[in-house]
Amino acid sequence: MTLKFYTNPMSRGQIARWALHEAGADYDQILLDYGTSMKAPDYLAINPMGKVPAIAHDNKIVTEGAAICAYLADAFPDAGLAPTAEEQADYYRWLFFAAGPLESAITNRSMGFEIEPDKEKMAGYGNYDQVVDALDRKFQTDDYVCGTRFTMADVYVGAQVVWGTQFGTLPKRDSFVAYAQRVTERAAYKSAKAVDDALIAENS
Repeated sequence: MTLKFYTNPMSRGQIARWALHEAGADYDQILLDYGTSMKAPDYLAINPMGKVPAIAHDNKIVTEGAAICAYLADAFPDAGLAPTAEEQADYYRWLFFAAGPLESAITNRSMGFEIEPDKEKMAGYGNYDQVVDALDRKFQTDDYVCGTRFTMADVYVGAQVVWGTQFGTLPKRDSFVAYAQRVTERAAYKSAKAVDDALIAENS
């Protein structure tokens, strides 16, 4: 089975690459540029949104970072990153929390959209502080999404926390800093990051 990985090193493709390295997957890398190859007809046939990341695994297309992470955990079971039956509730809850409320709250705040109190029900996540507090409480008690064991959900949630604390879109709360340190110490994180850092350096 062949796996093609469509990405740009300065994108959320970094999350998918980390997931690929955690899964131990062999892949062919296809680098795309914003505004040119990412919007070209051949890539739009793969992802009509014209964005990365995307993977094509044995001709099956998967887009969206959280979906790619979950797919790879299932497609490469020997890596042991899919949830057990007991872990599924936390795994799916926090994976989609990060892809939904967390990313929405961070994006809206970064773009200057403040949710008025009377509109919080419409926003779906309440407000930024509620989202941050919920995530903080999670990692005050648990080392990883599923408790004491690293799973593929930690790739996506971890990427959000690592980036958030590095770039100031999340506060540097003790639980976030400690969690970010745990996930960035992983060999797969380091190897994936080294690839993207080298690509960025080549094009800078």
